[in-house]
Amino acid sequence: MRERDGHGGSASIAAPDYWWYQARAELLRTALSGYAAGAHLALDLGSADGPSVRWLRDLVPRTAAVDIDARGLGTGGVCASAFSLPFPDATFDLVTAFDVIEHLEPERAALVEAARVLRPGGRLLVSLPAYSWAWSDFDDRNGHHRRYTRARAVAAVEGAGFAVERVTHAFAAVFPMFAAERLTRRVLRSRRRHAPADVVEVPAVARPVHHALIALCGLDRRVLAHRDLPFGSSVFLAATLPPTGGS
Repeated sequence: MRERDGHGGSASIAAPDYWWYQARAELLRTALSGYAAGAHLALDLGSADGPSVRWLRDLVPRTAAVDIDARGLGTGGVCASAFSLPFPDATFDLVTAFDVIEHLEPERAALVEAARVLRPGGRLLVSLPAYSWAWSDFDDRNGHHRRYTRARAVAAVEGAGFAVERVTHAFAAVFPMFAAERLTRRVLRSRRRHAPADVVEVPAVARPVHHALIALCGLDRRVLAHRDLPFGSSVFLAATLPPTGGS
C-alpha cells in the first residue's frame, strides 16, 4: 500500500530477492507467526510487497491481498485504498500491514479501517521503520510520513482500539551498519526534501555481502524466538481487537 502522492510500488517489485526482503520474511515468521495461528481468513495490506508474506499464506488457509498499486498484486488481488477497504465489517480473523502504515496519512484513519474489517478478537500484525533520527533521502523517495519508536507504534495502534500483545525491534545484528549508513546519508543529504519515487531502487549488494547479512539476521531470529530485541532498524508489533471492537 503506497498512498503518498507520487510514490508507487514496493522496491521488492524489481528486487524480490534482495537480502532485506528475504531476511525480513524470516524475522516476521519467527516473531509474529504465532499470532496468526488459528486464523482462517487474513487480509494483507500492501501486498505488492509479496516476498515478505509467503509464510503468511502458508499458515492461513485464505488470504486476501490489497494494494493501491496493482503491479505487485497476484491473481485475485484487489487494488484499493487502505482508507476505504472494499470489505464488510468484521470480515477477517487477521490483518497484516508490513512496512505500510508509515506511508499512510492520516495514520489513525488507516488503523481504524483495519479495525473495522477485523472480527472481534482478531489480530493485527505490523512492521514499521524505526527511529526518526534515521530519516534520510531514502525515506523521502519511499514516500514515508514517519518512522517509529516502540512507544510511538504502541500509541498509534492503541489509539485505534487495539490491545498490544508484542512489540519488538528487529534487524539488531546489522544495526551498526544501518546506523552508519543512515548517518552518512544525513551528512551528505541536501536540506531539500527529495520527491517520492515511483519505485525506489535498493542499494546494490555483492553476493558475498548479501549472504553475510542474511546470516547475521539469523542471530536475530534466534533471539526473537524467545524474547524481544531492544533495538534495531524495524519495529514489529502484534495486537488484538478486543471483543468490544475498535474505535
